[in-house]
Amino acid sequence: MLSRALVRVGATLLLGLMAATANAAGVTTCQGRFPNPITDICWSCIMPISLGGGTLASIGGQEDIRNPASPICSCGVNPTVGLSIGFWEPARHVEVVRRSFCLVSLGGVDLNPGIAAPDAGRYTDGTGDQNSFYQAHFYVNPVLYWLQVVADFPCLERASFDLAYLTEVDPLWNDDELTLILNPEAALFANPVALAACAADCVAATAGFARSELFWCAGCQGSLYPLDGHNIYHLGGVRTAELLMQRLTAKMHRELLAWGSHGAAGLCGPYFLPVMDKAAYKTQLTFPIPSTGKILGRCCQPFGRTTVLWGAGKEYPVKGEDFAFILFRKRNCCVGY
Repeated sequence: MLSRALVRVGATLLLGLMAATANAAGVTTCQGRFPNPITDICWSCIMPISLGGGTLASIGGQEDIRNPASPICSCGVNPTVGLSIGFWEPARHVEVVRRSFCLVSLGGVDLNPGIAAPDAGRYTDGTGDQNSFYQAHFYVNPVLYWLQVVADFPCLERASFDLAYLTEVDPLWNDDELTLILNPEAALFANPVALAACAADCVAATAGFARSELFWCAGCQGSLYPLDGHNIYHLGGVRTAELLMQRLTAKMHRELLAWGSHGAAGLCGPYFLPVMDKAAYKTQLTFPIPSTGKILGRCCQPFGRTTVLWGAGKEYPVKGEDFAFILFRKRNCCVGY
């Protein structure tokens, strides 16, 4: 009897040790991969390329927003006359991660400098709904420029790959009340009527582009507010990552770290745009499974589009629960001669 009891105790301790080890491994795991520009990026998303209001090139019926109607433009105090060109520039990269300071897009590098920051987690509130929290990182990634795909094209952002923003060092990212400093208008839309309007934004984003007038909505992903890492309705990792990617981009605009570059105002250079225009971005998943397969002829999705079609099968346990996206922003430019 004593030997059996000792065996049971030993087995219990062993199982407990194995569970603790597994939990620790889950917390400390930092997986990733630098996006391969050949296989992981859907280059057709750059299109359509436009001249004025007309289309010069497009593959697979790529979606576009309105361009300046006139093909002729001018910039500067002493006007330089040029051509009005429009395209979608792959210029930013966003990753949504479980472990703080885990740089997925740099191959899974642990950058933790010893600063206390909350890791991601999923939890159930008093109503039974599953909530979640993730950290996120914002990169400057002008792929076309640093690959030298097009030489001497003045419309490309001239920068190198750079880690621009870490939410782990931002106290607003983990506090719904503190983040009201950036978006006090969120209090106006925390009601059932404003949230119900997001259904119309979801329909618009799924059919084309989200409605800029509904700036408090993130399309089918729910509410864009608050601009932090908390999600009160966790319905899958891909959907939540898409939501937080939109929030972080909106946060960059609100902090004037991201500017507008589209429309007639963008022909002569970037301009302040503190309220993000959702229709000016298309996105493509690059990790854990690059979303290069075409859905209805396209592999990039506008902000707010449902993840039901393109997000299926893109998440898997342990190594496939962090996500990275490349952002294609709309760029209108006056190419002078």
